[in-house]
Amino acid sequence: MRLSHSRKALLAAMALALASGGTRLLAHGDVTPQQVDTSALPEIGNDWLKHNPYRGNAKALEIGKTAYGENCARCHGLDALSGGIAPDLRYLELGDSGDEWFIMRYQHGSSRDGKVYMPPLGEILGQKTGWAIRTWLESRHTDD
Repeated sequence: MRLSHSRKALLAAMALALASGGTRLLAHGDVTPQQVDTSALPEIGNDWLKHNPYRGNAKALEIGKTAYGENCARCHGLDALSGGIAPDLRYLELGDSGDEWFIMRYQHGSSRDGKVYMPPLGEILGQKTGWAIRTWLESRHTDD
């Protein structure tokens, strides 16, 4: 059986990890939430809003793209193109009805039968980051 170069490299990396005492592989890399600098965005208070206050805000779009890449892309896909691990967020409803679902899931996460499918990010990353991510996601929306 002939192995491709990429398969050989993968097997070599696994062998090295096992030989050095490592027994765990991280499929999605470090999944520790990464803090986001939202100081350039207008203040929105401490009470959670139900609708995106940053819709149409160019700075929020920029911050949201970075925040998504650092905190969401591991599961939801690079540039919001899901690879099937988690839902494709480009299909979220636009506007207020999509906002309500998004912020609820962002705040509380998702779990079923005791399994966490998405951790709650609201208290960790904050409301401003969540709405910035939502702003960017709306720019990626598709109906296809």
